[in-house]
Amino acid sequence: MAAPQPDMELQQNQRHPLLSNRTDGNNNLSPMQKAIGQTYKSTGHLAKLLPSGTVLAFQLLAPTLAKQGHCSDMNRMMAGGLVILCTLSCFVLSFTDSFRDEKGKVRYGFATFKGLWVIDGGATLDPHAAVEYKIKFLDFVHATVSAMIFVAIALFDQNVVSCFYPIPSEDTKQVLTTLPVAIGVIGSMLFVSFPTTRHGIGFPVSTQ
Repeated sequence: MAAPQPDMELQQNQRHPLLSNRTDGNNNLSPMQKAIGQTYKSTGHLAKLLPSGTVLAFQLLAPTLAKQGHCSDMNRMMAGGLVILCTLSCFVLSFTDSFRDEKGKVRYGFATFKGLWVIDGGATLDPHAAVEYKIKFLDFVHATVSAMIFVAIALFDQNVVSCFYPIPSEDTKQVLTTLPVAIGVIGSMLFVSFPTTRHGIGFPVSTQ
């Protein structure tokens, strides 16, 4: 005996709840709303290009220091200090790189104008090989963009935004909405157009 067709439809709805509603909702979005939504997703993906430890520290500490958006003057100072420190961390760590020593162990260092200053253990790098790691103009571009991307991520954090702007004006809301989007668009264009070859602290490990 075949099961009634309504029962089959009920099982499908239970497996995929609200599927049709989600589809209809997406179809009703304007082109601008879809573009902004895609930019938010792109900015989230760009966070993967930032030092993982810095992003994790911000995500863990921001709710506590910002007191879930209900801030005192001290909370604002601590939350602002956290944003500044994490932004500087993203900028500085963009100048770090890594290599594998003779034993295959990953070593880290800071790029300089002459080569690579190894800070991880007593390993040394051949002077001729170290030249390939020296600072380039592109490093400053990536460091600046990384700092901008982190600021955009901070502006997406409701705890931080509510801490500094508990009752934002309409103009402030507009800025807080459009600025991270603009940063995400510019940052994604620069990262795609000028990809980095460094594997610094907090980034994927070098295979070389």
